[in-house]
Amino acid sequence: MPTSIRPLTTADLDRAAQILGAAFADYPWTTWCVARDDHLRRVTALQRLYLEHLALPHGRAYIDDTGNGVLALIPSDAPAPSEEVSARIAELHGDRLDRLMAAEERMSTLPVPDGAWLLATIGTTPDSRGTGLGTALMAHGLAELDLAGHPCWLDTSTERNLRLYERFGFAVVGHLTHDGVPVWRMHRHAA
Repeated sequence: MPTSIRPLTTADLDRAAQILGAAFADYPWTTWCVARDDHLRRVTALQRLYLEHLALPHGRAYIDDTGNGVLALIPSDAPAPSEEVSARIAELHGDRLDRLMAAEERMSTLPVPDGAWLLATIGTTPDSRGTGLGTALMAHGLAELDLAGHPCWLDTSTERNLRLYERFGFAVVGHLTHDGVPVWRMHRHAA
């Protein structure tokens, strides 16, 4: 049976944040830049903030009809989060905020195509890994960007993700390492 993907709504925020929190709790980047104490709660809360304050009002976010996978895309012209949301993001990063700030400064030197949307996040529940759900979410979200003629970019900290993204037309354009944590910047032209 084909996977049904639909736009994420505010009613989906808690479930979507749970999915992404679990998906990114042990991800190299979030392990490195989000405080260790109460780590899963912090990562889940960060994902909810990004979905609620960036993806939903300014970008595109999707969830499958079974509530097991999420994808979020953010346009290049999305406004920065409010001071209140930024303060909450800083609080959630905790004692690792300085790491994040230094890394973001270094990463700002990596290229981003003009007008490109950011593939901000994609994640599935552990039980859904390997079922094709991530592929279905990617195909759906990127098809929407292609229809509008938008290029896309992303950062990933897991080498095994490179092959998945390359299957969708992304190419590595830069690589940095932060205290042993790799980050690959990838670009994709609109099809």
